[in-house]
Amino acid sequence: MINIVLIGFMGTGKTIVGKRLAARLGWEFIDTDSEVEQVTGKTIPQIFTRDGEIRFRSEERIVMQKLALRQCLVIATGGGAVLDPENVANLKKNGILICLSADPETIYYRVKGKRHRPLLDGKDDLRRRIGELLIERAPAYQVADFTVDTSRCRPDEVVDKIVDYLKIYFRGSIK
Repeated sequence: MINIVLIGFMGTGKTIVGKRLAARLGWEFIDTDSEVEQVTGKTIPQIFTRDGEIRFRSEERIVMQKLALRQCLVIATGGGAVLDPENVANLKKNGILICLSADPETIYYRVKGKRHRPLLDGKDDLRRRIGELLIERAPAYQVADFTVDTSRCRPDEVVDKIVDYLKIYFRGSIK
């Protein structure tokens, strides 16, 4: 068996969908940001503030290398994980990449009150910053095998769409 890897911009639902998908499949759920926090003993904002984005990306790369060796995982990656070609190569070795997307306005409403988004914190025009990052990252998200727009879907509907895709991919041998 392989892994199901959820990629996509922050606020697209990777964690909530990932947890529900893992439960439905009977697989283990892993959030890469949580793994980085566990390994470093720091929160993501602390890493960005104290050590910088380069250090965070380095820790993230190590986590991706380790997860690529395992199987039957549903992995929710950080929004920028696929910016590193090494991460993509590792995740594709043993995984199907599913991109969760959403329109900029939906993302804005989902993340506007959150304080744990280092790349958005302190930005005067949050909508503009989200738009810039979405444009910048769009090519990186095209590595996905399948994409689901979560803008107007409940998490369980997104899980259903992913499972329908997986049934085709695995020729019906998935729950």
